[in-house]
Amino acid sequence: MRVVRVEHDGAVRFGIAHAGSSQVDLLAGDPFSAADREQVIGSVALDACRLLVPVQPTKILAVGRNYAAHAAEMNLELGAVPSVFMKPLQTLLPHGGQVVLPDLALSTKVQHEGELAVVIGAAARNVRKEDADSYILGYTCADDVSARDLQKGDPQITRGKGFDTFCPLGPHVETDVSVARTYEVTCTVNGDLRQKGTTDDMIFDIPTQIEFLSAFTTLVPGDIILTGSPVGTGDLVPGDEVEVSIEGVGALRHSVVAYAG
Repeated sequence: MRVVRVEHDGAVRFGIAHAGSSQVDLLAGDPFSAADREQVIGSVALDACRLLVPVQPTKILAVGRNYAAHAAEMNLELGAVPSVFMKPLQTLLPHGGQVVLPDLALSTKVQHEGELAVVIGAAARNVRKEDADSYILGYTCADDVSARDLQKGDPQITRGKGFDTFCPLGPHVETDVSVARTYEVTCTVNGDLRQKGTTDDMIFDIPTQIEFLSAFTTLVPGDIILTGSPVGTGDLVPGDEVEVSIEGVGALRHSVVAYAG
């Protein structure tokens, strides 16, 4: 099942999109309970809707240095525990949106990081790894856009990771997922393959991430975990067209534009 969030006739609603169908079933409530997912108020054409970021998180948690080859290309040491940072909610950008590069006075080196994103489906605190699957609504695609010069030059990485539009997410949440399955993550820029890896390459798998994160903060429905990026990150310039694709999940596309003041 594919969960979407759309604007239709001036109202914002969650919906269920079906593979191979041009229709979306609009929900009366949210997708975080089976009962709400069954309360369909009508079906509309998907192209008659404006696609939004598929969920409304209270926080975006990201695990860095989680692919050894990517850590090596960044000259970063691997840690004994997950390296965690947060991105502001204003970084969120829907499928088809435009990443706005910073003013050149602030940053001149912005790069893509295609990632699998976990969407939390139930309140989670002190979760054990073996129970992690039951707290996941599904997976979606993300691009952890990063201003590398600021990331490396600042005492902390928040500014380099935190510009508005620096977290494209979507287009939908695929709920038919499993932590036991291997997922391939790729990122292309203007049709050229830049990144390719699988979730088997992760240093800290998804259950470990959920256990680690839920030990210090409550994860609530809709919260996002960015699980790390494979090797091959590269520079972005105005006019670029980026696609992050995850086998069995979906394909997220966004463009890149210059800062206009």
